[in-house]
Order: sequence, then C-alpha cells, then structure tokens
Amino acid sequence: MDRILVGGDIPVTLRRSARARRMTLRVSRAGGEVVLTLPSRTSLSDGRAFAESRAEWLRNTRAGMPPLSLVEHGALLPVEGRRRRIEPHDGRRVELTDERLLVPQGRPTGLLVEVWLKHLAQARLMQACDRYAAALGRGFRALALRDTRSRWGSCTHDGRLMFSWRLAMAPPEVLDYVAAHEVAHLQHMDHSPDFWAATGQLMPDYAARREWLRLHGHELLAWRFRP
Repeated sequence: MDRILVGGDIPVTLRRSARARRMTLRVSRAGGEVVLTLPSRTSLSDGRAFAESRAEWLRNTRAGMPPLSLVEHGALLPVEGRRRRIEPHDGRRVELTDERLLVPQGRPTGLLVEVWLKHLAQARLMQACDRYAAALGRGFRALALRDTRSRWGSCTHDGRLMFSWRLAMAPPEVLDYVAAHEVAHLQHMDHSPDFWAATGQLMPDYAARREWLRLHGHELLAWRFRP
C-alpha cells in the first residue's frame, strides 16, 4: 500500500477498495495510524485533497491517542482486568500471581507473553461460548483467535466464531460479554432488536460491559509485543 504525508507531518496509508462508495479516513485507536480508503475510480489527487482538508482534525485526534506500550520487563500489563508487573524468573513457563506476570529469564518477553495470553483467551472464550451456546440452544462450528483492530469478535453464517485474543487483558466480565454477543449472532445475524433481546437473555447487564470496551478497548490495542 502507498503512503502520503498530510499536513506536512502526518503519514497516511492509502487503500483502494472496489466496495467503497466514498472516501473515508480512519485513525487507529492503537498508535494513531491513519488509513485513507479510496473507491477504485477516485484519483490520488482527490484523495490527497480530501485528507489535507482534514489535517487539523487528524492532528488533534492523534494527539489524544494513548502512546504505544511495549511488553517488557517492568511494564504493567493488564491481565484479566488487573495490571501485573512483568518480571523475569528462573522457571520454564510464564506464571501469573496476584501482582506479577513472571516470564522465563533470557527468553523473548513479548513473544512468550503473547503466546501465553492467546492460550488464556482460548480457554476463557471456549468456556464462555460453550456456556452461552448451551443456554441459547445453538451450536458453533469453530472458535478462532486473531489480533483484530476493528472488532472484538465476529460470527459467520456457518457458525464460526472469531475473537481478538487481546480480550484476555480485559476484565473477565467484558470477555464474557463479547462471547455472549457473538453467540447471540448464531441466532440473529444482525443487530436488530431481536438480536439485542437474545444478548440480554444471555447477559441482562451487558450494557455496562459493552461500555467498558467503548471507553477502554483502545488501551488493550496500544500494547506492542515486539520491539
């Protein structure tokens, strides 16, 4: 993908889309990456002019983004909603205590923690989805994890569920909400009133958990696991 500079100092990634009907600018809530999506027939000069007209908005939006945080020794990484200090130890596995996340000495910290979080997310999400699917009387075909930036979960028409493994960093009740949300899509593949009624059937107090993601989800996306 091509990149341009907007306003003299803002890098913008260009993306062409045959499905796009208009130009759109999106700012990632993790690090402030800017993506300009152009319909296939829109000229680069028109796209550049569109982005330049919003340079001040881009600058202000990026200034309000949290800085990226690196997973390394001494960092306070959220795990299941609590910040744990990453520290080295002589053991062979990553271990979790009330206050610390212990990582084997002399090995790549970020990679080990990422793999550990994926295993944690897989276990927690599988338990939650099994529970909610049974309550709804619906089955799902598979559960996969990704490092998605635009959504926390998804559900396909053939019953495949996908989740962001970064949910392992969120409070357990928030992970449970995303599981309930996607399982409800097994019954309703939209966001109609019937869908939200099904979500409420599974989790009557889902609104507060959904709001947590809206307010704090970008904090989970701001963590980098590789230098």
